[in-house]
Amino acid sequence: MRPSASRTRKMSNNYNDIPIGIRVLQSFSRQCPRFHARKELCYKMSIFLLTFLAYACYHMSRKPISVVKSVLHGNCSNTQAKLHEAGDCGYAPFDGSDSKTLFGMLDSAFLFSYAIAMFMSGFIAERVSLRYFLSMGMIMTGVFTYLFGLARTSNIHSLSYFIFVQIFAGIFQTTGWPGVVTLVGRWFGKKKRGLIFGIWNSHTSIGNILGTLIAAHYVEKDWALSFVVPGIIIGAAGFLLFLFLVDQPEIVGCYPQHVTQERRNVANESDVDHDEDDDEEQARHTEAFYAQSVYAVQQTDQVSYRPAPTERTPILSRQPSRERPAGHGRPISLVDALYIPGVIEFSLCLFFTKLVSYTFMYWLPLYIQSSSTLGPELSADLSTLFDVGGILGAIAAGYVSDLTGMSATVCTVMLFFASPILLMYQQYGALSVTISVLLLIIVGIFVNGPYALITTSVSAELGQHSSLESNANALATVTAIIDGTGSIGAAVGPLLAGLISSHSWQNVFYMLIVADIIAMLLLMRLVVKECTALRRSANRIRIE
Repeated sequence: MRPSASRTRKMSNNYNDIPIGIRVLQSFSRQCPRFHARKELCYKMSIFLLTFLAYACYHMSRKPISVVKSVLHGNCSNTQAKLHEAGDCGYAPFDGSDSKTLFGMLDSAFLFSYAIAMFMSGFIAERVSLRYFLSMGMIMTGVFTYLFGLARTSNIHSLSYFIFVQIFAGIFQTTGWPGVVTLVGRWFGKKKRGLIFGIWNSHTSIGNILGTLIAAHYVEKDWALSFVVPGIIIGAAGFLLFLFLVDQPEIVGCYPQHVTQERRNVANESDVDHDEDDDEEQARHTEAFYAQSVYAVQQTDQVSYRPAPTERTPILSRQPSRERPAGHGRPISLVDALYIPGVIEFSLCLFFTKLVSYTFMYWLPLYIQSSSTLGPELSADLSTLFDVGGILGAIAAGYVSDLTGMSATVCTVMLFFASPILLMYQQYGALSVTISVLLLIIVGIFVNGPYALITTSVSAELGQHSSLESNANALATVTAIIDGTGSIGAAVGPLLAGLISSHSWQNVFYMLIVADIIAMLLLMRLVVKECTALRRSANRIRIE
């Protein structure tokens, strides 16, 4: 006896574990026809907002360390021994002459653990529920952010303690990026992906701004709260995701666009001479066909499933290869992911672009304070303009990428302009607050634009490359490879900045300019390929 569509869908939903909050909302929405008419749109908006909130919180919890550096080590002269003993010149062990080296060690402990764990995180993300994965990661990130601030209230001065906290904070932070990118990739199609991801990626800058403002508010009063407050916020946001995050569209009766089309094709290949009642029965049968397939694939990745054939089953169906519904498949290995065209080039490019971005993220407030007469709070507030420019750059890069379809070229052009603008900021940024504001926004646009485009739209595009046969399970692995490689650069940049800045801030900017030039050169092969394809397309149109 063939199971009904409603019964099969219920089985599938139970297996995927619908969130408690969604179950409650569903019970209230049964009497609301507007919700059922726009169900998919409502769920998409919830995914957009929840993933936006999640990654904004991840970045918010990373930012306090860059603000608190200015009070962990004060500017005391040798004649202020009494003040030094009272602790007004900093917080041990960061109150000595080697403070920049120690800060570099803290940054590296976080970023190297983040980079290494990212590869494993992408591997795990493809094999577990992303709702549990993200919720656990956010709560544990909040715990270790809180523990950093606890050092002050508990009078802990051990460098090993701070490094330990930073290492585990970095490990749990890796749950964020593969999780949120995979969710957005599952729910949103390819249409206007660059613009959608550009707007969505502003969570990075929003999180940096919020983290900076919160930390700056407490930094001169009680720097422990600069960590405690963000830690509590991200933990609460993680619990919110546990209540409301829908892991996959299928578990709430929503289907990706390519699956909907496949169902239509199956229906069209059936007997078209039946009356309207038969057509409705065929539609129900097609829905049951898809639901059964999804349920079977969820139960095991080892066995393919087909429903028992009936008199209405098409002789030649359009099932995807490997007899799996589109959008599903076995998770791929890291080595297989490297064979996807463009993954290596964009990964290496992100290494250098993220190096530049994270050097600004971790050292900009301290640089502004050292090159001007501004205090710690005002320097931190001014540094947020870099992230404001990052929001504009991400949206602009995504929009232009959608229009042209030339992601590598867009990144290369922005990197080309980033180098002279970095030099201009180093030369003229300290002349006045007005000039500094203007240049910081422009620097943020051209530095963060390529970084945002590669980590979002490009990663999602490569994670759903045609060579993968619509295997959505590859998305987390590809995202982890690209962002993990970039995170190694993010770890190297602040470490080098801490060592080089002891001699000259000017040399730090030279390092950043060289990094941008290398990143631009790494994409040249893809740029040539895109330009060649554009020229062929133009010639074909001219001939026609």
